[in-house]
Amino acid sequence: MLFAMPPSTWDAVAAAAVAAVVVVCLTPIAVRLAQRIGAVDEPRARGLSDRPMPRLGGIAIFGGVLVGALLFLPLDGRFGAIVAGAAVIMIVGALDDIFELSAPIKLAGQVAAALIPVLEGVRVADFTLPFVHRVELGDLGIPLTVLGIVLIMNVVNFSDGIDGLAAGVCAIAAAAFVVIAFDLDRANAAVLAAIIAGAALGFLVHNFHPATVFMGDSGSNLLGLLLACVAVEGTIKTQAVLALVLPLIVLAVPFLDTTFVVLKRLKYRRPVYHADREHFHHRMDRIGFSTRRTVLYLYVWTLMLAGLALALRFVPYSDNGGRLHTGWASVMAALGVLALVASVYLVYVLEILKFKRLDAMRLRRVRPDATEEEIDTDVVERLKTGEFDAVRRETEEFERLGS
Repeated sequence: MLFAMPPSTWDAVAAAAVAAVVVVCLTPIAVRLAQRIGAVDEPRARGLSDRPMPRLGGIAIFGGVLVGALLFLPLDGRFGAIVAGAAVIMIVGALDDIFELSAPIKLAGQVAAALIPVLEGVRVADFTLPFVHRVELGDLGIPLTVLGIVLIMNVVNFSDGIDGLAAGVCAIAAAAFVVIAFDLDRANAAVLAAIIAGAALGFLVHNFHPATVFMGDSGSNLLGLLLACVAVEGTIKTQAVLALVLPLIVLAVPFLDTTFVVLKRLKYRRPVYHADREHFHHRMDRIGFSTRRTVLYLYVWTLMLAGLALALRFVPYSDNGGRLHTGWASVMAALGVLALVASVYLVYVLEILKFKRLDAMRLRRVRPDATEEEIDTDVVERLKTGEFDAVRRETEEFERLGS
């Protein structure tokens, strides 16, 4: 660690910059390594890439995190254990990128990696919720914290399905944690969050569409573990009200995506670990969104929810006794409603209405006298079966012939 004094905001900025530069420089090396050993993702039906892509981007991300941590964090206790756990999950993820490990083996690796920081003290023994106040976990703290870390690893891993999405969302989430952790006097956690944000942004230089490399499981699991540990150290292990709620809001987009996908798989009796094309980015692709437009929509959604989390922390809507200030409470209520409406719009209205327009064009091309009721019926049927691609191809052909 460079500094004996508690780290400042400028230390966090410097740590983020160092991590970003290291990742930018290391990523081409990781690309060549992946190509040499065959860790290459081939185009597949459920993917959105149309060419072979090297994986192992997580190696470069870990390099940036390691250098940043060595320079700006004390590594003789909890933060050393976090870096050790990060190394373990990066190795497990890299092996999966190369050999495609089975789901039980990957899960065992995730649990082992999570246990390293948890046993060193990166765990939740109690937390504070509004109206409920203090919640004591006792002996349940260790298994519940491990479960939470593994959950966030898989949430980030599930979201990594399109150029730049996971890296950008993690960078936004980590940046929000920087601000929250500093405000809660968790300076070291804030610096770690800054390192994560810098590493993710550095990787985004090579991973934004059109990407030249994927982060792979080595990167998505790594970022998930690090974000989970920052959430524990930077917010949940404090006396702050909403300590547990803030990370859930910051990471709401990947959580919602994962929840939607898992429920869909359970509904159709498919294993939850089997990949498919039901993620938000797949659904946006099926209605004709470009990769960049899809990613930018999801970035904006993440930024909006991160902003809501920050507002919950900084807007003085109540006093220390829990009494609400009418004016500021009204502001927070308006922000919450805005976030909810925007989320519903992105999840449902945006997709369904645009698909309905495309389907109407298709039907009226074949049957000019098709009624609104017939269009609605066709939309419902296609939503059930997922037959969006044919609509998009037919519509593109129709527009081409008409131009």
